[in-house]
Amino acid sequence: MSKVKTARFDASHYLDSEEMIAEYLNAALEESDADVLLAAIADIAKARGIAKVAADAGLGRESLYKTLAPGSKPRMDTVFKLLRALGVKLNAVPVSMAHA
Repeated sequence: MSKVKTARFDASHYLDSEEMIAEYLNAALEESDADVLLAAIADIAKARGIAKVAADAGLGRESLYKTLAPGSKPRMDTVFKLLRALGVKLNAVPVSMAHA
């Protein structure tokens, strides 16, 4: 029996519109897990171009990679800078509306 080779899934290849990016980020937020959110931001940054996102956020590339590494604990102001650089923002809604 021969081995089947598969390609590693890369979400950044599918994040090609503002709507897709927003939905992807919303799905990550639904998980209520900081590492999932950072991974989603990393995928979006990769789709947009790491160097461009880093520059737009006022970070160096290495600093961006460290910020988005699994288990990192970035400051909220850094997360907000990244979201702004990615062209997205967060909105709060009452929990009762979020699950309606």
